[in-house]
Amino acid sequence: MSIPRESSDYLVRIISRSGTVRALACVTTGLVADACHRHGTFPTASAALGRALTGGALFGALLKTGQRIALAFEGNGPLRKILVEADANGAVRGCVGNPEVVLVRDDGKLDVGRALGHAGLLTVTKDLGLKEPYRGTVTLYTSEIAEDLAYYLTESEQIPSAVGLGVFVEADGSVGVAGGFLVQALPPHDEAVIEQLMSRIETMPAVSEQLRGGATPEKMLEYLFAGIPYDTLEKRALAFVCSCSRERLERVLLSLGKDELAAMIADRGEAEVTCELCGERYHFSREELQRLHDEPQPSAG
Repeated sequence: MSIPRESSDYLVRIISRSGTVRALACVTTGLVADACHRHGTFPTASAALGRALTGGALFGALLKTGQRIALAFEGNGPLRKILVEADANGAVRGCVGNPEVVLVRDDGKLDVGRALGHAGLLTVTKDLGLKEPYRGTVTLYTSEIAEDLAYYLTESEQIPSAVGLGVFVEADGSVGVAGGFLVQALPPHDEAVIEQLMSRIETMPAVSEQLRGGATPEKMLEYLFAGIPYDTLEKRALAFVCSCSRERLERVLLSLGKDELAAMIADRGEAEVTCELCGERYHFSREELQRLHDEPQPSAG
């Protein structure tokens, strides 16, 4: 999956010169707006999906080339679930179970935690190119997305981490800004540096507030690492990119079996298959369904 050249979203990755802390920060406004437009999300669903997509972009940047990661948030709230997939190249895609969710807290802010639900699970699946993918699951911590991702990294992967995510939804429902950061302590842990970073994180303005004020990923990292020498490792483009294709959807139809395809031809004479993660629709005519039906089945031996 390649990133469009015109993408304005990007991520910056740094490491402290002592080698004890690494951090990433990104702006994801364009890809979040793209995703929300594709799925027709209402404001609270937009905020939830945007945070999860941004988290996916940050997690994907920790992978090696060719590796992929999937995040599945499943809760007992009206949103039901959030699914996100990302790779090491900066491609991100995702969806929500119910896009038509608007919940607002007493302070006027969008209530992502209640929308997802405070009872549920976060499952992280990594395709590292091995025979079996790695899978880790934790209970939802606050359902605010950022804290859940930090909790997963600290509990499941034993890497003390802090995650900040922000999405600002305008009064007309459009996505104004989106972005986030991820900070991780690496062994041997430098407690003085960790305390300094935690103090900066606690006092820094909200991510969405910084982005609305014109902050860049570089500026967010400069603020966090004030007084801590660091080196920039890379800057990479990010975009909403899906791996679906007509050929992949044909394989999905083939997996239904000849009997199901025959019933589909007899009943409707055509089919429309929608990719859950990007909303792209693929139409298959009677002739195309018949061709799939008539394809020889692979031998069992």
